[in-house]
Amino acid sequence: MNNILIIEDDKELSNLLSELLQIEGFQCQQAFDGESGLTTARTQKFDIILLDIMLPKLNGLELLKHLRINNNTPVLMLTAKGGDIDKVVGLEVGADDYLAKPFNDRELIARIKALLRRTSVAIDHPTQFSPVLEHDDISLDNARQEVICQKNSIELTATEFSLLNELIRDKGTVLTKEHLSLQVLGKKLMPFDRSIDMHLSNLRKKLPERTDSRPRIKTVRGKGYLWINQ
Repeated sequence: MNNILIIEDDKELSNLLSELLQIEGFQCQQAFDGESGLTTARTQKFDIILLDIMLPKLNGLELLKHLRINNNTPVLMLTAKGGDIDKVVGLEVGADDYLAKPFNDRELIARIKALLRRTSVAIDHPTQFSPVLEHDDISLDNARQEVICQKNSIELTATEFSLLNELIRDKGTVLTKEHLSLQVLGKKLMPFDRSIDMHLSNLRKKLPERTDSRPRIKTVRGKGYLWINQ
């Protein structure tokens, strides 16, 4: 049974979310402010965290910054409708996905299941993904969700790991944002959605330079992204 932490200061909404998720077979725990949410997230193991942005004591963005120092638990950020700046900043500091309030129950469950699939890719798709994927100076261990580059461990979120996996498996091929959104985020690309761009930007920052100084990922204007083969 997957364990979910809900960090939401609206107790009525939090209770409703908890009831909905338990009906769907999830185990839930709740925190009603940022400080207690961060402590709970750090001291216990969760499969996913639902994180509201507007929280007392410590807001969701600051909480996420602190959490990402040493914790890569998938985070689904809950934002106010039209809170585009919060969405962008949230993705920059390590959120895996976001959902604007008010949201549909089915959409929430679909996003949660998509996030959980990213963390169990080797189990869910045993024929599609090799246990270990290697290319040049990078090694991806799908079973452990670990990345080694130039003999150093690289800390990636579940979404960044899935994105890197997708790019390397189709190295030398231009992958459209539409394709990456469906395969990595589990949702159709919507107008003005910059999620893939932000995750790519974070991934680029975390991967060390190639020894030949060439870029690892090329942006093909108007088409998508390409992992350079050689």
